[in-house]
Amino acid sequence: MAKFDVEVGNDILHEMERLQIKSEQVFGDMVDAGAETVLRNMRSNMRASFKTTRSLEMGLGKTRVYKTPSDGGVAVKVLFRGYNDRGVPVPLIASARDRGTKRGEQKRPFFRKSFNKSAIEGAMRRVEPRLFEGLSQ
Repeated sequence: MAKFDVEVGNDILHEMERLQIKSEQVFGDMVDAGAETVLRNMRSNMRASFKTTRSLEMGLGKTRVYKTPSDGGVAVKVLFRGYNDRGVPVPLIASARDRGTKRGEQKRPFFRKSFNKSAIEGAMRRVEPRLFEGLSQ
């Protein structure tokens, strides 16, 4: 049976450790940049679809960057939360306006339009080069 031994220098090991530590921060920044793009698109689509969007815009937000427990990935949620002035949940209002209601409010989809894949990827790619800054070639 053949045997193969490899010795890796300490400088390469240190660079790999730095890359691993830095990658978590950069991936978080990339996901956050993508979420900001979705948030901007969502506000724009809501303003184009509805006359009044004050309660929806007040409830629209995003979570901070977090690690997913199942696979250790990095994620951010764009969501509606809270209540309007009358005590009605903002997520319920957003869902009714997006999908329509049985009582006659027309369907005016704005949510899915906000997830423009190319725009999100572009925002994430603008952050990506920072991953390799400061590492030796």
